[in-house]
Amino acid sequence: MRMIPTLALAAMMALPALPQATEQATYALTIRGISAGTLRLSGRVEGGRYSANGTLQSGGLVGILRTLRYDAATQGRVSGDRFTPDTYSERADNNGRKRQGTMEYRAGVPQVKAYDPPRRADEDDVNPATQGGTVDPLTALFATLRDVPPGQECGQSQRIFDGRRATEVALSRPSRQGDSVTCAGEYRRVAGYSAREMAEKRVFPFTLRYDPAPNGMMRVTRVTTDTPYGQARLTRR
Repeated sequence: MRMIPTLALAAMMALPALPQATEQATYALTIRGISAGTLRLSGRVEGGRYSANGTLQSGGLVGILRTLRYDAATQGRVSGDRFTPDTYSERADNNGRKRQGTMEYRAGVPQVKAYDPPRRADEDDVNPATQGGTVDPLTALFATLRDVPPGQECGQSQRIFDGRRATEVALSRPSRQGDSVTCAGEYRRVAGYSAREMAEKRVFPFTLRYDPAPNGMMRVTRVTTDTPYGQARLTRR
């Protein structure tokens, strides 16, 4: 099931200017064409601030074999195309192993406030004080999967910190086919991983597809990546 959060993180990229409106989206997760779970997002941008909630839950055949649920909430400030989180919280249930955590931000620098149950420090952990300017996973995911104006589908990168690990997601090489735009992307492990994990794989290529939405914007309709278990795909319902 580790490919589920990896695929969700692979969708976290460019942060365009956003209209003042509440948005909701549901994505179906499949692995090798088999139903594996659901990603649900909702959020709002208004008065220079934003808030978002997200749930990632296993389902289908994978859900029968193993239960995974991840709930997160975030809020902060937005100016143009720049998002600055104020708070981020998460709750996870991985086959009965439950945890929750909270981060707060001071001058754009994340502060890890609480984890329950307490986590043992690891020599590979990234020092939060070095992660100024990063965003939490949900902030990046929410902003990336929102509708964007035509021409703003690709071209930016994001630095992400989840309280322990640092990653980066970058988009490039937009390709237009008819009304659709496909972006080539990379999800990169930066720090916080063991030497074995870094040697195993550092870069995870993926593609992101936009299609025209009824409101005249471009909408993410599909995210595709390869995993050790076969091709995984997020498809908007």
